[in-house]
Amino acid sequence: MFQPDIIYYEKEIQDYPLGQELMKKYYTVPSVIIENHNKIDELRNQPNTEFANLKKHLIIGVRKTHKYTPNSKVSDFLVPYTSSGCTAMCMYCYLVCNFNKCSYLRLFVNREQMLEKMIKTANKSDKSLTFEIGSNSDVILENTITNNLVWTIENFANSKNGFITFPTKFDMVDDILTIKGKEKIIPRVSMNPQEIINKVEFGTSRLDERIVAINKLKTAGYKVGILIAPIILVNHWEDLYDTLLKNLAEKLSDDVKKNVFFELIFMTYSYIHKMINGDMFPNAIDLFDKNLMTARGPGKYTYKTSVRENASQFFLEKLKYYFPNGKILYIV
Repeated sequence: MFQPDIIYYEKEIQDYPLGQELMKKYYTVPSVIIENHNKIDELRNQPNTEFANLKKHLIIGVRKTHKYTPNSKVSDFLVPYTSSGCTAMCMYCYLVCNFNKCSYLRLFVNREQMLEKMIKTANKSDKSLTFEIGSNSDVILENTITNNLVWTIENFANSKNGFITFPTKFDMVDDILTIKGKEKIIPRVSMNPQEIINKVEFGTSRLDERIVAINKLKTAGYKVGILIAPIILVNHWEDLYDTLLKNLAEKLSDDVKKNVFFELIFMTYSYIHKMINGDMFPNAIDLFDKNLMTARGPGKYTYKTSVRENASQFFLEKLKYYFPNGKILYIV
């Protein structure tokens, strides 16, 4: 259970029930009033070596931005929702590109406003829309602090239309196993070889724990998906990912394997990652490989087209072998 060492909060949060609840929950934790959760200068000015310590802080505010971003993969819209950032320290985290070292966990207490917009959008649509609520955070992790995911699932059940989806690298799913509204929810669990989880995805659940979680979710009645993400082409990556897929095939339940779907996402890296990781984790693996990667946009790097195409063929063949009934939604 996450226990913050200090709380930075906008005074407006006390106008909301969840804000009052969180301040009561953490009444013994030192706190500082801030003007804007997006701009805390004393944190933004910290050196990269403070990255891990910044992850111990909790920021609580009111979300002002509610613009939906169209999406064409597993959802129709990416929805700004009840949290941003995370307590984990994955060395490739795309939020670091946006927030630099300040990719710490931020909670937003105006959940009623956000859910109301989502339900209205769903019910106005001529088709059934899917909303991604976990693109900026991990809502399974957040739920252990706020109970927001339980609240969201139970209340979205009142909508006439639509689905909610989210990805997670955590296994704490027990709270959502026995609630109503599961037929409208699509959890997707992110998987990587255990060696990569150990060396790169600091502070997340172990591989076996994630496998247990997805089996639990399926047994409880959820439609479930698996992200192989991000795919990181380290030395002996073929052996690592072959072992991963074999492990999944052996340990996932038959019910999961009957109709599971997969998303495959290759890692994007950046200059910001390289600087923070070099200062914060000087002895960790270097994820930038100049022989395999190329510049793609300002300060960003992706795998070269030929490298990615060869690796994509590897995954297509392996998934067909281990999961003949599985569906691959996309590879990017």
